Amino acid sequence: MEMLLTVRVKPGARESGVEEKDGETIVRVRERAIEGAANEAVVRVLAEHFKVAPGRVRLVRGAAARVKRFSIDLP
Repeated sequence: MEMLLTVRVKPGARESGVEEKDGETIVRVRERAIEGAANEAVVRVLAEHFKVAPGRVRLVRGAAARVKRFSIDLP
């Protein structure tokens, strides 16, 4: 089952994690938005959060934006 998820990314955070705030999914990552490092970190954080392999999480839209859309292939 594929799930599409829109998230707001906060790079350069003290701790990585996922939170729901005011109906919005926020993903905080320690990595900075340099050469795709933050995007890769978001994939790892979402995979851990949904308990799937990182290969099952794919960035669909917003590679250079703070608001991104991910596809997550759930078992």
